[in-house]
Amino acid sequence: MAKKSDYFGLDYIVSLILAIIPVTALVCGFITRLMDGKIVAAILRILFGWNIVWILDLICMIFSKHIFRILPV
Repeated sequence: MAKKSDYFGLDYIVSLILAIIPVTALVCGFITRLMDGKIVAAILRILFGWNIVWILDLICMIFSKHIFRILPV
């Protein structure tokens, strides 16, 4: 069985495909942070998610199988 990843507990390959597409990475990252109960991190993800956070998400998803945590609190 494939290892589960950050986006809603989906398989790693599915999460990686979602992370590659900028719009889905933004929406899925926002919803994931809201589900974690991190409202400030979700708002920061919306504000900065179109540029550097998307690239950091993609890099982190490839190497660590988790999205980039803006506020790791």
